[in-house]
Amino acid sequence: MIRLLIVDDQPIFRQDLAKLLSLEADLEVVGQAKNGQDAIAIVPSLQPDVILMDVRMPICDGVVATREIHQRYAWIRILVLTMFDDDEYIEQCLRAGALGYLLKDTPPVQIAIAIRSVYLGYSQLGPTIAPKVFAQLRREDQSLEADSHPSLSKREQEVLSLIGQGKNNQEIAQTLYLTEGTVRNYVTRIMNQLGVSNRVQAALWAKQHLLP
Repeated sequence: MIRLLIVDDQPIFRQDLAKLLSLEADLEVVGQAKNGQDAIAIVPSLQPDVILMDVRMPICDGVVATREIHQRYAWIRILVLTMFDDDEYIEQCLRAGALGYLLKDTPPVQIAIAIRSVYLGYSQLGPTIAPKVFAQLRREDQSLEADSHPSLSKREQEVLSLIGQGKNNQEIAQTLYLTEGTVRNYVTRIMNQLGVSNRVQAALWAKQHLLP
């Protein structure tokens, strides 16, 4: 059972979404919060697996809450669900540690699929969000000199390529015949070399630079 926390300042939307997601046999809504501050306060007791996080909220917004929760509880997956597709919000949320970004007009069945995916460690970007992220990566890439790209070993490139394919640590370990601990060490080293803070950013880098 995947334990969910829904964070949104619109009570009707929050409650309706909770009812819809509770119909899924493998999803359980264990709590709701009306802003980021409340979410940060109840996470320790609820210990959700996945948080559905709105962005623009009073008192404490979703970006701040995502960063705070990710720093304290890195194993909790955060999926942004908002009505705002601003480039700045998208970049800030992903850099803060969110593993996915969807808009509120996403059908509930697709939201449920995205929840299951981020729970497994896969990144999830809405169809209108992904092009914005890749465009930002292209702009950043164009501002760098060719020799400024990090020097990755062959094994690190293999691990990064599999991250770009959406594989989690267990799957990478099985593919490359490594232990999960070794894979975790590679992932940490890779993210440090790339200067990224989470797997989403590493996967996007891999898709841009390593995958055909």
